[in-house]
Amino acid sequence: MNFPQELKYTKDHEWIKIEGDIATIGITEFAQKELGDIVYVEVETVGETIEAGEVFGSVEAVKTVSDLFMPITGEIIEFNDKLESEPELVNEAPYEAGWMVKVKISNDSFTELLDASEYAELVGA
Repeated sequence: MNFPQELKYTKDHEWIKIEGDIATIGITEFAQKELGDIVYVEVETVGETIEAGEVFGSVEAVKTVSDLFMPITGEIIEFNDKLESEPELVNEAPYEAGWMVKVKISNDSFTELLDASEYAELVGA
């Protein structure tokens, strides 16, 4: 399984890429494999500030629906519009084309985030 070293991860299986005060967020390869074929991604929180740990959307797979949890506090400034017509991008390229939201970071409290090796250990990879 692939867990890019430059990303940070959460215990809820989201990944985060921090570039200055903007963060890109998606779900991990492990999460998308567990969910199965993604058929719908819902994020109705664009323009809202979401606290770390709060739900910012959901992802629907053939088998189940799963909440998406915000790894950091920030304002959601962009949703990946490609996912509206191509939700399978989450399965095909979870760390590239399958990203979900971009967030303007409100604080720098990243203590709960895991590095790639910590996340791999968490999921038993």
